[in-house]
Amino acid sequence: MGYSVSRKFHKEDDDVSEDLEKLQGLLLALGRRRSLRDPIASMCEQLQFTPPQVHAILWLGRDGALTMGDLARRLGVTEKTVTGVVDRLERQGHLARERSATDRRVVHCRLTEDGQATWQRLERLVSSGMRQFLGILDTGDRKALFSILEKLLKRIDAPPTPATPRERSA
Repeated sequence: MGYSVSRKFHKEDDDVSEDLEKLQGLLLALGRRRSLRDPIASMCEQLQFTPPQVHAILWLGRDGALTMGDLARRLGVTEKTVTGVVDRLERQGHLARERSATDRRVVHCRLTEDGQATWQRLERLVSSGMRQFLGILDTGDRKALFSILEKLLKRIDAPPTPATPRERSA
């Protein structure tokens, strides 16, 4: 039995490896076409923001005030790096820092009135870019895309299943 379980996992690994190559190739092919380029990249050029600045404004606009640590995690950067991003956005008048009343070590970032206006502009640009992207697909393909993304989210959020004794010994 151990052999068949082990063989099953090797087969799944091989399938995933083949699919990984296919996914990478398709994403690279999409990335080479300017018309399908990340709408956020073109916004950065238009508004003269860095990608982390645009993403920070988008997150703060969507979710409201965030701690520096939460913002760093959302941007996928270190807390040291997010400090520079926040410094620049604060100097430009897009956001403000506020210390927590209960714990002075905790700093929240929130959009200012100017930041809210910038966020609304960015939201319109993102929506326009996503509308163009989705418009390439027919209704059935869009539904399939949404279904796949929903499955990914559910599986990412699901607690890991413990390995069976057989799987542990394989």
